[in-house]
Amino acid sequence: MQFKEITGKLNLPHSWVKTVFLLGLSVFFINVGVDHFVNPGFYLAIMPDYLPLHSEAVYISGFFEILGGVCVLNPRFRSAAGWGLVALLVVVFPANIHMAMNTDLFPDIPPILLYIRLLFQFIFGYWAYASTRPSNEIFYSSP
Repeated sequence: MQFKEITGKLNLPHSWVKTVFLLGLSVFFINVGVDHFVNPGFYLAIMPDYLPLHSEAVYISGFFEILGGVCVLNPRFRSAAGWGLVALLVVVFPANIHMAMNTDLFPDIPPILLYIRLLFQFIFGYWAYASTRPSNEIFYSSP
């Protein structure tokens, strides 16, 4: 069976590059979402004090990461899931800023990695956006 036949049956993009990025996005967000339930202590530790409902926020964000990771695979929900993941990254950004601004609270993580983590939030946002757009909107799509 050829690539186009497989992607057609699974409702995946016809571009192999976009398919790889989309599947990677799905696996990444599902994995991180599940980790919120398996390892909530890490996520609770990065919550700024000024935010309420720490436990609830950890589990809700984990749920929406899993939901977004699953929904990007369905063409019917792909665009909304992409925007949802971008919005989720914006919402959790204060926790990443908190980590970078309070390196003493995270002695096991080199400070440079906490700053790189901020950059990666933007990279992940672009990944979610670009991978969930129709093929003709993205520069790496094939004809």
